[in-house]
Amino acid sequence: MTSEATEISGLTGLDHVLIGVRDLEDAHAVFQGLGFTICPRGRHVGWGTANYCLMFPNDYIELLGIVDPGQFTNNLDRFLESREGLLGLAFACNDADAVATSFTAAGIDVEGPKELKRSIEGPDGELWPSFRLVHPDPAALPGLRAFIVLHMTPELVWQAPWLKHPNGATGIALMTAVVEEPGETALAYSRYFGSDAIRSADGYADVDCGGFRLRFTTQDQLSRVFPGLGDIPANPLPWLAGLRLSVTDIDETAAFLDGQAVGCLRDGDNMLRVRPQEACGVVLEFQQS
Repeated sequence: MTSEATEISGLTGLDHVLIGVRDLEDAHAVFQGLGFTICPRGRHVGWGTANYCLMFPNDYIELLGIVDPGQFTNNLDRFLESREGLLGLAFACNDADAVATSFTAAGIDVEGPKELKRSIEGPDGELWPSFRLVHPDPAALPGLRAFIVLHMTPELVWQAPWLKHPNGATGIALMTAVVEEPGETALAYSRYFGSDAIRSADGYADVDCGGFRLRFTTQDQLSRVFPGLGDIPANPLPWLAGLRLSVTDIDETAAFLDGQAVGCLRDGDNMLRVRPQEACGVVLEFQQS
């Protein structure tokens, strides 16, 4: 795929990232201990999966687990056979039909838009957020397990009490994916975010996806991308290794994590790094924005 490939319009940035976990309640305890406010538990209608969400003003983290293995799990069961950790991401859009049409016009097969609902166990009764999902051919979004989502009821998901976190996190800044060819993989995303969005450095390539960055690197370079963590276990390529969050004050974040006895590494004046063993398989970084 070259930068001259047909451009595809409609992706507006990041909507959310997904972390696959084997036990939702254990994951809830882990991320609560890391200083996150966690939404009430949700359940996908007609699927065997449920979630807890960690909401920020413009995006969120979804902790995703299986509660009924006899129902459709969208291959989460296969993922969890080998590990927990970052499963994929959802790009945001303003018009699901237009996005699907743009992919199709570029010769890329898509499924959808499809309707999906989930229930949230609110204190005053159940809430029913609804979404429209577009699933392009995976080859169109290399290095990721990704799809596109349009929220039909955003007011049910982004509620003010859920947006503030004791650790000071305010949003998702960067996700690191491990691939065979970082530069070539990043270049594919110029179709969605423009050639000016691609930046290459020694050992990795970044894509600016509207304020959120995708970083593609190799297994050999992980010790440079995440200094201080030592060897990070290898997984079959491609796989998602780390997540960086913006915080308001890194010293306050460090003090909170220290009070929770969370082992983290300081990297310079404005970065903290939590080992994957303490974050359900995710290298979790906090950076002062």
